Amino acid sequence: MPREARQLSESGFYHVMFRGINHQNIFEEEPDYAYMKGILRALKVELGFKLYAYCLMTNHVHILLAEREPGDISVIFKRLLIKYVMKFNKKYQRTGALIESRYKSKPVEVDEYFIPLIVYIHQNPLRAGLVKQVSDYRYSSYNDYMAGSDFIETELAMNLVSREHWRQIHQQALGKQFEIDGRIKLPADEIYQKIKLLANGLEPIKIGELKREERNRLLKSLKNKGLSVREIERATGISRGIVAKS
Repeated sequence: MPREARQLSESGFYHVMFRGINHQNIFEEEPDYAYMKGILRALKVELGFKLYAYCLMTNHVHILLAEREPGDISVIFKRLLIKYVMKFNKKYQRTGALIESRYKSKPVEVDEYFIPLIVYIHQNPLRAGLVKQVSDYRYSSYNDYMAGSDFIETELAMNLVSREHWRQIHQQALGKQFEIDGRIKLPADEIYQKIKLLANGLEPIKIGELKREERNRLLKSLKNKGLSVREIERATGISRGIVAKS
């Protein structure tokens, strides 16, 4: 099947996400995160785009940016990923693809969804259970907003909300999904990680092998935690009828 054509942004703003192939880690240690940030910083200077938010997770990345010229996004991420993957493969003596398929990009408008999107990006480590507070995570742009930064364009968001309100909204759960042009949802790898965490490390695909009562208790717990029947079905392989009745 031919690839779906990318949606182009009239505003030049994009929410971009890419992840490791087969949920593989794309960051193994702190210098890897620093190297990714270093590439972004150099490309910002060279290509003139503006960076509004980022979150570097172990096996995936979220970035919110605005390109300088239409079409720059392709150049930015081609160069970012080629350079990073080459260094990563050499460092860890591996070959082949590191990033799953191609990066995903969604056009973003600066409207009522702009701030929730930044919050959503910053809350990734919180939803994954890696930290208890957004400010504790070192590999996102949250603290750039709180302390000021020459790396992140903080002025636009800070002109829309006060600093105190900024703290408050980052402490409030956005729920399992929120909409940007009706289309942004929790990525599949985050659903996978959330189910695994709630199942005490059990692989989601193994849940169907549990005894019926134990399986149903776990499925009910997953639904009570805000996951939809469809999300659970896709991650576990258990039919939606069984998930719905549990």
